[in-house]
Amino acid sequence: MKVVIADKSHIKYAEDICETIAESAQVRGTGIARRTPEYIAAKMENGNAVIALDGNRFAGFCYIEKWGHGKFVANSGLIVHPNYRGKGLAKKIKHKVFEHSRNKFPDAKVFSITTGLAVMKMNSDLGYKPVTFSELTDDQTFWDGCQTCKNYDVLTRTNRKMCLCTGMLYDSKAKNLEEENKGKKEDKKIKEKVFRRLKHIKETMFLKKSKK
Repeated sequence: MKVVIADKSHIKYAEDICETIAESAQVRGTGIARRTPEYIAAKMENGNAVIALDGNRFAGFCYIEKWGHGKFVANSGLIVHPNYRGKGLAKKIKHKVFEHSRNKFPDAKVFSITTGLAVMKMNSDLGYKPVTFSELTDDQTFWDGCQTCKNYDVLTRTNRKMCLCTGMLYDSKAKNLEEENKGKKEDKKIKEKVFRRLKHIKETMFLKKSKK
């Protein structure tokens, strides 16, 4: 089993990928934005997709979408073929496409909208945070893509403020700032600990001198 960045040599799997995504959504009874084989093929040609292969057999897939003039990217269409589910493959694909997204679009915020608890857990492990839809891309083309989802009426009735999907966001700049602040707090704690220790030593020495 190998998980690689897809290219034009993998276009032959595009139709199978689309069918697997649609069938999976139907079984789960969840909404999904449908994609055509041509759309999937374009993602492969542009190097914006990850595919898992067992020899010459398609095992899993996920692709990258760019929104808001590159300010946001989304990892979409995560799917594992029924024959390969329950083996941790989805997590491997998710990690691969997330890493590829950050390398290819280092300044972009990575976001996800999903109804799947397993995907939410994977996102959380990668550092995504739950957010309101207003914090995601305002690119109308992205939201237009939700029209083929059976829950689209929920999105429109709430003026795009909420839906059955949960919005999640990974912001590398915010993450770095959070880690920097955490580091400063830890440094402050260490300095305070050292200061208290020195203070204790001086007080002890002072008391000894006072007793003499």
